[in-house]
Amino acid sequence: MKANVAIEKEVSVKFTGDWTLNFQKVVYQYSDGTSDRGYRFIWRRPDGHLQAARGQARIPERKYLEELTAKAEAQGWY
Repeated sequence: MKANVAIEKEVSVKFTGDWTLNFQKVVYQYSDGTSDRGYRFIWRRPDGHLQAARGQARIPERKYLEELTAKAEAQGWY
């Protein structure tokens, strides 16, 4: 089944070379008309495009996971 992803909210941490690691609140919209809400980590390239990686984003250190989730909480994500 194919899915499109709609980004509702996003926080990010900038890395060398203008890459950013992003934590997103998203809605997965499936080709059968159903949808699921959730969260994902994904890299954004310097050109602004998302870097798809078969559903996985390598997080270099735990501190970035904690920084991104703290930013989301500070913005009132639920």
